[in-house]
Amino acid sequence: MKPFRVWLRPLGDFCRVRVDSQENARWLLVQLSESFEFKTSEPFVEDGNSTLCTFQVPYDPPLSRSGFQRILAAIPEVRLMNELA
Repeated sequence: MKPFRVWLRPLGDFCRVRVDSQENARWLLVQLSESFEFKTSEPFVEDGNSTLCTFQVPYDPPLSRSGFQRILAAIPEVRLMNELA
């Protein structure tokens, strides 16, 4: 799989994850579910006028914000990007 972009936006007790393309987002969800007991708080959503897809991940013990970022950074295909404007 080719590298793809992922943006994170902290939202209090949650993190909004935005992924470049639906195929990459679905693949990432599988990878995350294999890394830890993963759950989202909202459905997987395609952004209307772009190829980006979003979902939210709750921060709860044992998953912290920094821990989640480390998990993503350890996936070779993931390119963490600065937040979208």
